[in-house]
Amino acid sequence: MTSAAQLTFLWTPWTLALAIIPFAVMAVFSYVAWRRSGYRGSIAMLEFFRLTLFAMAAILLNQPEWVEEFRPKERPTVAVLWDDSRSMQTADVLKSESSSALAQTRADAITPLTENAAWEPLAQRFDISVQPISAAGTEGGTNLFAPLVGAADKAEDLLGIVLISDGDWNEGEPPVEAAARLRLKNIPVITMPVGSSTRLPDVQLLSLDAPTFGIAGKSVRIPFSIESSLPRDTLATVRLKDSAGGEVTKEVRIAAQGRTTDAILWEPKDLGDYTVTVEVPHQQGETILDNNALTAPIAIREEKLKVLIVESYPRWEYRYLRNALSRDPGVDVSCLLFHPGLSKVGGGNTDYIKAFPEGRDELSEYDVIFLGDIGAEEGQLTDEQCRLIAGLVEQQASGLVFLPGWQGRQMSLLHTELGKLYPVMMDESQPGGWGSRVADHFALTSDGRASLLTKLADTAEENIEVWEGLPGFQWYAPVTRAKAGSTVLCVHKDASNNYGRIPLLATRTYGSGKVLFMGTDGAWRWRKGVEDKYHYRFWGQVVRWMAYQRNMAEGQSMRLYYSPDQPQLGQTTMLQANVMTSSGEPLTNGELAAVIVAPSGAIENVRFSSTGDEWGAFAAQMTAKEPGLHKVTLTSPQTDATLETTFFVQGSTVEPIGEPARPEVLEEIARVTNGKVLQIAQVDDVINYLKTLPDPPPAVRRLQIWSHPITAAILILLLCGFWIARKVAGLI
Repeated sequence: MTSAAQLTFLWTPWTLALAIIPFAVMAVFSYVAWRRSGYRGSIAMLEFFRLTLFAMAAILLNQPEWVEEFRPKERPTVAVLWDDSRSMQTADVLKSESSSALAQTRADAITPLTENAAWEPLAQRFDISVQPISAAGTEGGTNLFAPLVGAADKAEDLLGIVLISDGDWNEGEPPVEAAARLRLKNIPVITMPVGSSTRLPDVQLLSLDAPTFGIAGKSVRIPFSIESSLPRDTLATVRLKDSAGGEVTKEVRIAAQGRTTDAILWEPKDLGDYTVTVEVPHQQGETILDNNALTAPIAIREEKLKVLIVESYPRWEYRYLRNALSRDPGVDVSCLLFHPGLSKVGGGNTDYIKAFPEGRDELSEYDVIFLGDIGAEEGQLTDEQCRLIAGLVEQQASGLVFLPGWQGRQMSLLHTELGKLYPVMMDESQPGGWGSRVADHFALTSDGRASLLTKLADTAEENIEVWEGLPGFQWYAPVTRAKAGSTVLCVHKDASNNYGRIPLLATRTYGSGKVLFMGTDGAWRWRKGVEDKYHYRFWGQVVRWMAYQRNMAEGQSMRLYYSPDQPQLGQTTMLQANVMTSSGEPLTNGELAAVIVAPSGAIENVRFSSTGDEWGAFAAQMTAKEPGLHKVTLTSPQTDATLETTFFVQGSTVEPIGEPARPEVLEEIARVTNGKVLQIAQVDDVINYLKTLPDPPPAVRRLQIWSHPITAAILILLLCGFWIARKVAGLI
C-alpha cells in the first residue's frame, strides 16, 4: 500500500479576498499601534496574538483539509463467474447457425471460458479469479445473487465481473438487487448468455397427484399433468404400474405446446403400502428422456367412516340416502329424526341414535354430517349444537352436507353459526323453494365436468351423457347465487336469474373442512331403471371426498392432515392436527411438536401453535427442500401420545434440464451495472473492454482541519493568550 498526502483548500475568489484584505488591514493597524507605543515588547506580543488569530480565521474560512491517498500495491482483480448448475446440461447450443451437427450442452459450450488460459491476456495487468457460482454455497439450484455480491465482498479492488450463465435462477434474492449494489460500488458486470430462449422439443410428466390413501377394492383416481413442447399433438399410452406388479393403461392425447391434465383409475386389491409409477412413452423428436415418469406412495387401508344424518320428516330423499350409506361396507351411519309428529326423537332400528351427540368428544367421532330439512327451531337443533357442528367442520376437517327440503326449515340455520358455512345465498322470502309439474334437469359446469364428485362414468364424454340422461327433479331450493369462494358443480338447466343460472350443487372449504350443498331432493330418482348404479356411487363419492383429509393420518388420540396432500418441492405445506386427551376431550393449553425426517436424513423440528383450544386444534407450516418420502413423528408432552406417518413431496430437482435460457435476466444485470452483454464467441471483445476500464480509484482519507476539535482548542488558547497579553500591556 503506497500513500501520498497534501494540504488542500476549498477556496473561492470571494473567500480568498475576505481572508487576505481584512488580514492586510489588520496588519497595518497592528504596526501603527506598535509604533505609537514606542515599540514596546508587550504591545508587540499583543499584536502578535491578534494577527495570529486573524490569520487562523482567514485560513479556516477557506476550509483547509489534510488529504491522504492510499493506492494498493496489489493489482486490480477481475472475477469470472461461470454457471455450473444442472440447467447447463441442456443441449441447445449450436456451434454455428448453419451447422447441422448435434447441439452441444451449455456447459460444454462455455468450457473454454472456464480455464485460466482464456483470460491470459489480462494477466499482465489484473489478477484473474475464475470460479463456478456453486462456490457461493447454492443448494441444487441457481443463485446468481450470492456469487455476485460475494465477489465484491471478497476483493476490495475488484475492477469488474464477467458472468457466464443461462440466466435461469431459482434460488436466493433477485439478481437485479445484487446488480444495484454493484452499481453503487462502480463495478460493471459483463454478461455472456448461453443457451436458447426457446424450449427444446420435449414431453414431460409434470405432476402425479396420487392421494395419500385409498380403499381396497375401490377405484382410486390418480390425476397427472403432461407438458409438451412438441410442435404437434401426440397420442400416447400412459401406463400406471404398482409395486405389486399390477398395470393399468390409458390412451391420452397430448396437446402441442401446452399442458394436458388427465387421470387414470387404479383399483387396489389388497391392503398395504403401495408405490405407483406413471410413465409416458418417449415420443419422436423428444430430446430429454429422463423426465417421462413419476412415482408416488399410497397406503391402502380398511375403510370405516362415521356418518350422521339429521332429518325432520323421513322423506324419500332421506330414506334412499340412509339405505345407500347403510349398505356401504365402508360407512357406519347414524340417523337422527326430529319428527314433529312424534313425542321423542330417534328412529326404528339400530341405525338410529336417541339424541344428538352431547359434547365435542361425541360429535368429533363423525367424519361427515348430513343436515336435511331441519332447522334451529324448538324441538330441533339448538344454537349450541349448530355452533358445535360449525366448529367440527372448521377445526377438525369434518364434512357437512346441506340437503334442504320443501318445508324450508333450513332457513333458520342461516341465522346461526352454520349460516357462515352455506356455499350459496338463499332467497328468504321464498322458504318453500320452487316446484314444477314437469321434471327439470341438471347441467354440469366446467368445474363439475372435472370434479370427482360428479363422476358417474369412466370417461368425460360418457359422464356428460349420464348427467343429461338422469331422471329429473320437481323441486329445487330458493337459491339466488353462489357465495364468493364456492365451487359450483351443477346448475339448473333452464332456470336463471340476474346472477345467471341457478346453482344446485356447490361446494366450499370452511376452515379445514368441506361443505356441500345439494339444492334438490330428487337424487333418489336416479335409481329409476338402473337401481343403485348412480345413486349409490354419487353419495359414496361425496362421503369419501369430504372425509378424505380428516383421515390422512390418524392415531388413538391424534389426527394429522395437511394441504396439499402431495406438495411440490419448495411448496409451503400447511400442517393441521387435532389432539385428544385420554378421556376423549380435546387438548386445551397444550403443546404439539413434529419431527420431520427428509429422505437424506436431515431433521426439521416444527412447533405447532394452537388455533382452537375448544377443539384441540393445532397448525403449523413447513417448506420441503427435498423430494421424496418424509417421515413425521407427532408428539405432545401433555398426553404422552405419538403419531407416526409419512407424506410424499413431488419433484426430482429444483432445476430441471430442458428449460429455455433467460438472457433477459443477464441483460438487466448488465444494464443496471453499466456493463455490457457479449456472446460467448466474443472473448476478445470482453478482454478489450476490460483493458479500457480505469484502475479503481485510490482510497482517500480527508482530515477536515477547519472543523477539527484541535483547531477549536488552538483558537481558544490563542484567545486566552491575547487576553493575557492585554493584561500584561496594562490595557485592562
